[in-house]
Amino acid sequence: MEQTKQFTELAKLIQARRSVKKGYNNKLVEKKTILELLNSAIWAPTHGMRQPWRFIFVGADQKEAFAKKIAATYPEEKQENREDYLNEPSAILVVVMDVPDNQKQYDENFGATASMIHNFQLLAWEQQLGVVWKTNPHIYDPVVKTILDVNEDEKIVGFIHMGYFDEAPIAKLRKSAEEKFTTFEG
Repeated sequence: MEQTKQFTELAKLIQARRSVKKGYNNKLVEKKTILELLNSAIWAPTHGMRQPWRFIFVGADQKEAFAKKIAATYPEEKQENREDYLNEPSAILVVVMDVPDNQKQYDENFGATASMIHNFQLLAWEQQLGVVWKTNPHIYDPVVKTILDVNEDEKIVGFIHMGYFDEAPIAKLRKSAEEKFTTFEG
C-alpha cells in the first residue's frame, strides 16, 4: 500500500514560496507592514543572541532619490539601467549585518541573518507580498556603504526588493534531498 505524504501548513508554505523579481502591482508596501513582518522574522536562530542585523527601509516616497544615488555609483553607461532596475520594486529593505573580528562569529552572524531573511520571505509570501533577496555589485561598493551610513564593522547582506503581485512566478523544481544525501561510513 502506497503511503501518501501529509504536509503541514508550514511545509506547504515553504514549498509554495517564490522569489518575486518583477511584475509588481501598484499596491503600496507600507513601513508598518514591514515592521510587523520583521518583528516575527527576527525570531530566527542567532548564536549568543547577537541579533546581528539592522534594516534600512526605502519606501515609495524615497525610492526615486535612493535609486538615483545608488545608480550613480555605476559607470555612466550603466546608470540609467541600474536606476530603472532599482525603481522596479515597490519598496526596498536593505539588510545590514554586524561584522565581528573572527571568522567563526562572522559565519554565525551570516547564518543568523540569512535565516532571518528566509523567515521574512516566508512571512511576506503568506501576506501575498513578493520579495527577492538581491546581492548585486552595489552592495559591496564602499560608496554605497557611505550613502547608507553603513559602518566599517558592518556588511550590506542584500537589498530585499518587495512588492505586491497579481501573478505568482512558476515553481522551479529542486533536486531531491536523496540526490544530495550520503551516510558517513566510518
